[in-house]
Amino acid sequence: MLDPDPPFRPVHPRDGYLPLEDLGLIGDGTTVALVGLDGSIPWLCLPRFDAEPLLCGLLDHARGGHFSVTPEDLREARQRYEPDTGVLVTELRSATGLVRVTDALALRSGADLTDDLPADRAELVRSAVVMEGNVRLRVDLVPRGGGQARALLSGLQVQASRRPDLRLHLRSNRPLTGLHSTHDLERGDRLDLVLSWGRFHRHHRFDAEAMLRGTAEAWRRWMTQFSYSGPQEPLVRRAAITLKLCDHWAHGSLVAAPTSSLPAPVGGVRNWDYRYTWIRDAAFTVFAMRRIGFGEEADAFLGWVLDAFEQSRQPRIMYDLDGGPVSDEVEDAELEGYRQSAPVRWGNGAADQRQHDVYAEVLDCADQWVRHGGELEPALWAGLAGLADTAGKAWRQPDQGIWEVRGEGRVFTYSAGMCQVALDRAAAIGERLGLPGRIGEWHASASKLRQLILDESWDEDAQTLSEHLDGGGSLDASLLALPLRQVVPADHPRMVATTKAIAERLSAGNGLLYRYLHDQSPDGIPGDEGAFVLCSFWLVDNLASQGRVEEAEELYVSLCTRASPLGLLSEQIDPSTGELVGNFPQAFSHIGVIASGVNLARANAGMAR
Repeated sequence: MLDPDPPFRPVHPRDGYLPLEDLGLIGDGTTVALVGLDGSIPWLCLPRFDAEPLLCGLLDHARGGHFSVTPEDLREARQRYEPDTGVLVTELRSATGLVRVTDALALRSGADLTDDLPADRAELVRSAVVMEGNVRLRVDLVPRGGGQARALLSGLQVQASRRPDLRLHLRSNRPLTGLHSTHDLERGDRLDLVLSWGRFHRHHRFDAEAMLRGTAEAWRRWMTQFSYSGPQEPLVRRAAITLKLCDHWAHGSLVAAPTSSLPAPVGGVRNWDYRYTWIRDAAFTVFAMRRIGFGEEADAFLGWVLDAFEQSRQPRIMYDLDGGPVSDEVEDAELEGYRQSAPVRWGNGAADQRQHDVYAEVLDCADQWVRHGGELEPALWAGLAGLADTAGKAWRQPDQGIWEVRGEGRVFTYSAGMCQVALDRAAAIGERLGLPGRIGEWHASASKLRQLILDESWDEDAQTLSEHLDGGGSLDASLLALPLRQVVPADHPRMVATTKAIAERLSAGNGLLYRYLHDQSPDGIPGDEGAFVLCSFWLVDNLASQGRVEEAEELYVSLCTRASPLGLLSEQIDPSTGELVGNFPQAFSHIGVIASGVNLARANAGMAR
């Protein structure tokens, strides 16, 4: 649960790994780092999100590498963010004293985070100050695969064995004897460390305090746009910052999560690389961010989606940060995986799957673009119109669906619903702008497909819409998203019944939902999984739209309490332990925090009127 003033707690790694709730996120719009409650940084990809990690202790504590600033005889610690920023404070108490470590991926002085421009300095700042007593502070910089250091007048030149392409430089306000050093500090003493990777001139001003201050100021300027009045406002604020940290600011692309291969559940093989941009994630993000005041980010995401589609002509379900194809999926046998959960994977094999919702995601982004003043060039419109025509036929064909099953494809109800969205949005764009196309035909097809979904997927015995268009009564929580995409009204009797069926039959307990049941809906991957966080937020939205506002708000609050003390959420939650599992932090989960909060605020306002 988000706590702006958390208590100290013992640091308890399990098999060498911290629980995900003991990790904080910092970033600069090109990459991120994860900072542990123990003062370690076990995850840092350079120079950007999807590069090979320089530090990868998150996926192998012994061989992955880390950058640690930790007092000897650590007893307990706590973490918090500087308010409304991506600057993280970790306080570590040893047997002899208390040290505060402030971490940030530094931003340029005066940076405007609303610009579609780089704001990063390619520098990681770690600033330690002794608050009480005295401490012996251990500093270790261990790149994956090892490294060497050469002393310079301005610090250390660091050569990472696996990354000869990186020009690394470690500076400090105190002498560094190598990649491992110990510093005896008393109350009031400070140790400043700056790791740089983008500079070609080593000798420049060293002022860690000013860098941290400028970074915090840039974040707070950006947060002045935040506009929200509803439940759980502190967590919604933090969710907005977390989504911004998952955004490549210059490109406008958004990674689904800034990590790879974190298992769901621990010990399983459902370990995927999420450091890419899914079109559906971008579409959901656009809608969520605009509703809380961040129109520039929404426009940047929309522009990126349309650019990527224009370049590829045939829409992909996911792209790399530049809008190009995603790397092939490979397994890394050198790393044992988080808590021995192999395999570790780089790249994503689902990139070439057939997923029919992609037509709707592109057209929905285009519709939002047009609704907020954007224009469409004739060539781009011709491509978008072609997507609508494709969607009008594709819904009859099997695909791998929103959950990217790796088994045999089926005709998923959600995919058919999204083809309906594609037709509807294309018709709306054409009408609004007076563009050529089969506007009337798209309208009619969208209407027919909506009714067909209600008729064909309905299972009278089970009293629910089914996950497949041929009925059968099996369930998939993605059905809860149909009202959110305006396919079926939330208060339609069959949608009300479906909501009830999902809440009962896909329940993982205490408000959590499974995406589907593996014994009824095999997906071609061995093992089970945890409860998918976003699905429970979709349940909140449906309950609120069906007039069950108090019930919806109670569920929303319970979900929000599952966030880490820093307000971060993973992809899934282990129902048996309550642990966060899966890639972390997950953009989808934070989208749910924002969207459901806004929906509840509007529902409450409607009740008040």
